[in-house]
Amino acid sequence: MIEREYKTIKEVYGPLVVVDKINDAQYNEIVRINVNGEERLGQVIDTTSDFAVVEIFGDNTGLDIESSSVSFTGEPLLFGVSEDMLGRIFNGRGEPIDAKVDYLVREKRDINQTIINPAARAMPNDFIETGISTIDALITLVRGQKLPIFAASGLRYNDLAAQITRQAKVLHKDIEFAVVFAGIGITHDDAQFFIDSFRKTGALSRAVAFINTADDPSIERILTPRLALTTAEYLAFDHGMDVLVIMTDMTNYCEALRELSSARDEVPGRRGYPGYMYTDLATLYERAGLIKGKNGSITQLDILTMPNDDITHPIPDLTGYITEGQIYMSRDLANKGIYPPINPLLSLSRLMNNGIGEGKTRADHRGVADQLFGSYARSIDVRNMSTIIGQDALSDIDKKYLAFGDAFEKRFINQGLYEDRSIEETLSIGWDLLSMLPETELIRIKTEFIKKYYKKS
Repeated sequence: MIEREYKTIKEVYGPLVVVDKINDAQYNEIVRINVNGEERLGQVIDTTSDFAVVEIFGDNTGLDIESSSVSFTGEPLLFGVSEDMLGRIFNGRGEPIDAKVDYLVREKRDINQTIINPAARAMPNDFIETGISTIDALITLVRGQKLPIFAASGLRYNDLAAQITRQAKVLHKDIEFAVVFAGIGITHDDAQFFIDSFRKTGALSRAVAFINTADDPSIERILTPRLALTTAEYLAFDHGMDVLVIMTDMTNYCEALRELSSARDEVPGRRGYPGYMYTDLATLYERAGLIKGKNGSITQLDILTMPNDDITHPIPDLTGYITEGQIYMSRDLANKGIYPPINPLLSLSRLMNNGIGEGKTRADHRGVADQLFGSYARSIDVRNMSTIIGQDALSDIDKKYLAFGDAFEKRFINQGLYEDRSIEETLSIGWDLLSMLPETELIRIKTEFIKKYYKKS
């Protein structure tokens, strides 16, 4: 398409440029801004019959209304993809930043791909072993699932994401596994942490990383996850790989959405976020899944920090409606020195039943998970009651549940940062803990499994 050049810049405020006397600009169209012979890229974020608003990928230093010009390309942002991207690190605009030579581009794709057609989706049903007991046993991650991590400021969610990246594998499937990481508005320290972690463990050789730091332009926070997902789609559905996409922090993404919405003078919705935030998030989350007739898959772990630890905040609230559960990180468990501080009672995997059982994990998995959930929930009730009436007033069975709850947190939830437990090891620990309770209390497990695995003292 022929580019149209305009020298009708009307106004510049911050990263936004208003171009007058243009009536055919398209939303999300890429533009080239000529500033004293230097070319900068931008994107159309609003358009009317008389003008277009462009956001610059960068700052407006040196941009002069009289001498600068804007060329409209007529195309959305196209990103070059290739299997040669594995092992590479890119910025939030898709430019390599790892000091290596450029990569071979196989084809260019629009980063604003539509979500997977529901009629073309295949049902996720393969277990992904993360090596983390709480996730594998109680909040099971399934190949093709989108399962966000609800965290809070100061918790070790970066450590958890890095550990999952190192350890995740699909059991009983001989398919190449890859990781696509998107850091959205993260600090330089966090960016370096992930890069160092990938390099030290060798995970970088099967990973593609996109890093957008907090001091980068906010428009890049909108682009970064779309670049990552476009890459994941290419690796998964063109090359048949199982791709795990980790995006952090989705709260920063939503803050960028709110900033852009405010710049457009749009009517705000809940707590100032745009009313279309649900739809916008869905365009990202719904790009995970499996497609009938294709071997590859995209599994998403999206990390978001809950503002003020509030799970009812619009960001986690809307995310919970779109995704298939959540992994909830608890500040109370973290204060006890427990890592990873995952509270199973506030967590959920809606596709768990699809990925567990005979031939996938183990036949007793569902019963063990249900019994651990129920027993831990009762231990919490007993713990709360003991703070009122004292432990001496508890019944003998309540004291057993109190001991179970403490052991469950210390031995099952808690594990080392580099401790990779198999599902067999995880279930074995679960049976050790359940054997602390009388056999008559195990009402959620089939008798045949109790006879086989229960450890009598």
